[in-house]
Amino acid sequence: MCGIVAYIGHREACPIILKGLRRLEYRGYDSAGVALLTGELTVYKKKGKVQDLENFIGGRNTHAHIGMGHTRWATHGEPNDSNAHPHYSTSERIAIIHNGIIENYAALKTHLQKQGHVFHSDTDTEVFVNLIEEIQTQNSCTLEEAVRLALHEVIGAYAIVVLSRDEPNQLIAARKGSPLVIGVGQDEFFLASDATPIIEYTNEVVYVNDYEIAVIRDNKLEIRTREDVKQTPYIQKLELELESIEKGGYEHFMLKEIFEQPRSILDSMRGRLELEAGHLNMGGVRAYEQKFVNAQRIIIVACGTSWHAGLVAEYLLEDLARIPVEVEYASEFRYRNPVITERDIVIAISQSGETADTLAAIEMAKSKGATIFGICNVVGSSIARATDAGAYTHAGPEIGVASTKAFTAQVTVLTLLAMIVGHKRGTLSETKLRELMVELSNIPAKVEQALTLDAEIQVIAEEFKDVTNFLYLGRGYNFPVALEGALKLKEISYIHAEGYPAAEMKHGPIALIDENMPVVVIATKDSSYEKVVSNIQEVKARKGRIIAVVTEGDDVIPAMAEFVIEVPATSEVLMPLVSVVPLQLLSYHIAVLRGCNVDQPRNLAKSVTVE
Repeated sequence: MCGIVAYIGHREACPIILKGLRRLEYRGYDSAGVALLTGELTVYKKKGKVQDLENFIGGRNTHAHIGMGHTRWATHGEPNDSNAHPHYSTSERIAIIHNGIIENYAALKTHLQKQGHVFHSDTDTEVFVNLIEEIQTQNSCTLEEAVRLALHEVIGAYAIVVLSRDEPNQLIAARKGSPLVIGVGQDEFFLASDATPIIEYTNEVVYVNDYEIAVIRDNKLEIRTREDVKQTPYIQKLELELESIEKGGYEHFMLKEIFEQPRSILDSMRGRLELEAGHLNMGGVRAYEQKFVNAQRIIIVACGTSWHAGLVAEYLLEDLARIPVEVEYASEFRYRNPVITERDIVIAISQSGETADTLAAIEMAKSKGATIFGICNVVGSSIARATDAGAYTHAGPEIGVASTKAFTAQVTVLTLLAMIVGHKRGTLSETKLRELMVELSNIPAKVEQALTLDAEIQVIAEEFKDVTNFLYLGRGYNFPVALEGALKLKEISYIHAEGYPAAEMKHGPIALIDENMPVVVIATKDSSYEKVVSNIQEVKARKGRIIAVVTEGDDVIPAMAEFVIEVPATSEVLMPLVSVVPLQLLSYHIAVLRGCNVDQPRNLAKSVTVE
């Protein structure tokens, strides 16, 4: 959601900023802009893609060694040139870029208008920059001090970068609730929403914490709190490789990431599943082992695809560890006044580690004494720092907006967690543990085998690319997979799709089924198999078009279904890692055939860092 890039140093700033904005396109946006100190403070911005901005800039003066850029995902005000960032202050002395939402912008705007400030956009961000200018004018203070004072007056979330024509050799940045990272080079600094625009130039970064202000001037970085207490920047080494954020010959990042899953699942198990020793190891769990063993209840908070991974974990933890589990939408959990005790464990799941609703749920649960365990993919992210303990998924960068490898990596880590806790609690026998370890170690190869179905799934996609509705059905462990398959199709092809527990079909959705309704049924061999066969018969009796995902060698369902996708056999508890793969491929190929922007679907952002 939105993207920030800024540069100060000895190089030309504009090419670095524009390349950085292209690296951030995966986050989702509707307009883009840059501000450069070219002798004057110059702003160029345009509705549309970064390429539209580049075309607009072409031939204009961009010579500068300091500047900043932004890709906007609309919150306040429709997507247009005026609402695009950066925003000038009234005098055009100061410019700002901003990720987040200022909740009290309306009251501030009314006050500033009375002071003579003129507004040219509908955004809360323009209020922010005029507040900074008003404070600087009234207090005759430095820009740094004006920013610090302004941060005491705004309510909401923000990551900002500020430039001033009157103090032309500095960048000022600050954050609260929205990510910001600083790349440290040789006599140069890079700022960005995440590390993808930075890795080409340096692998040394500083993650800005909430309520911190970073000032870069005279080739030095200084960080202070909002209360003006000096901090010592902690420089971390990035493990990110440039190749991992490029397409590598694939047509889209999403397809690349689907095919990376054998590797990302293996990497998420590496060092944790020691098959020869018959041992499972997860550092974050070890530190809180007794908390898990004695847990009264586990609450899982997440959003979107991560919520679906949490639903799989509900089955896993209740099945293997016999602990009651509740799975909550983080966006609702924080407003429901939930009952939480010190014996509860809250597991927060987020690919980016920056999901605003999940972060807010964490803070609320912490205030009630719960132990917080985080599962995320991005090292140094806000959730990683806000939790008591946790585990990284090691999926590698996921650029496609629609999560694929993040889902299977999360489920892998959650499976390991359930196995460890179940064994420690004595609810998972040594024999069963060993069986699951062996089968889990085989999952990367079985996902690899599922990926060989790509060509036949393309044929199915061709058949259904023009439909307007889809239904997805699953039972048990495959019910969350049905939800995930439906979400993938909605996200990238814009076809309406719904996932249901197969048994719930006759409690309403069966009314939708006719000869035009494709129904995807995840019908692998498990404890619910016979029930699912009955559900398929119900669909067939109403002329629904059945696409069945079945276990290799099934000789019953192929006689009923119009299309059959065979996946390798595995343990029931591990099947979501395999059965989800053909659904990812199906949604991908349908979207491509419909001419959709697969990696950047409309209206969506990769990381939802605002409410």
